[in-house]
Amino acid sequence: MGAAPYPGGMPEPEIRELRYFRAVAEDLNITRAAERLGIAQPPLSRAMRQLERRLGVALFDRAGHRLTLTRAGETLVKEAAVVLGALDSAVRRTRRAGLPGRSLVVTAKPGVATELLHRIRARFRAEPDAPDLRVVVSGFGEQADMVRDGRADVAIAGCFDGHGLDTELLTTEPRVAALAAGHELAVRDVLSTADLVTEPAPRWSGPADRDYWLGNPDRPADGPVVRDTAQLLEVVALGQAVALVPASLAARNVRPDVTYRPVPDASPYRTLVLWPEGSRSPWTTWFVETALEVTR
Repeated sequence: MGAAPYPGGMPEPEIRELRYFRAVAEDLNITRAAERLGIAQPPLSRAMRQLERRLGVALFDRAGHRLTLTRAGETLVKEAAVVLGALDSAVRRTRRAGLPGRSLVVTAKPGVATELLHRIRARFRAEPDAPDLRVVVSGFGEQADMVRDGRADVAIAGCFDGHGLDTELLTTEPRVAALAAGHELAVRDVLSTADLVTEPAPRWSGPADRDYWLGNPDRPADGPVVRDTAQLLEVVALGQAVALVPASLAARNVRPDVTYRPVPDASPYRTLVLWPEGSRSPWTTWFVETALEVTR
């Protein structure tokens, strides 16, 4: 049996059409999108018209001087991203599964996660039947996306969006306030999240759990934008922000221009292992079990 017809008796959209649509939706210019895709403008225009006929809705408003998306077009942008992302992920995993040998790609950001990886990798090396463990060091907030899109099989991470992932908790640790050495709060031995409400908080450039990093829902995120912990500590040292950081990060970054103080009522920093939801890979299972054994 063929694909179920869409409105007007047309077959369902093709992956190629969705990729073309994504390019046009990003550029909102047929000529630029065609150049980026490496095709001529007329075939791209015809493909967009055909996609609209397949779906039975207008995706673009062509009435003005500039191409704009309709509400249906805006919806397809979001839905196509899910479909194309899932397809790209499936392709990456399939290709990797077909490679000779047994390997597991693991990702983590520097810090607590990579320290755990050293211990896990040592355990793997002691097992003669264990797969080859390839470690990819990633930036803040990248780990979950790398597992979802197939660039990694498993990850160790702290704060992330868990959509489409299975997880196991590995460790928890308290968080402390990082302040400039001369900050007025530095004279106190212990602080609370209420003490930080009026203090500027750093803003993470990537995806992040805002309430978690602020420590208090009433605290505005009005400090500088940061991309990693090294940059975070620099803006703290300059007195531009006060940050809540894991205690282990503070222990690894002792410096004269930054003072750390405990904040007992701040939620703890959690480190988890994450992998694709419903994965049946025996090597992923092995890694998760090993990670749990090591952290116990």
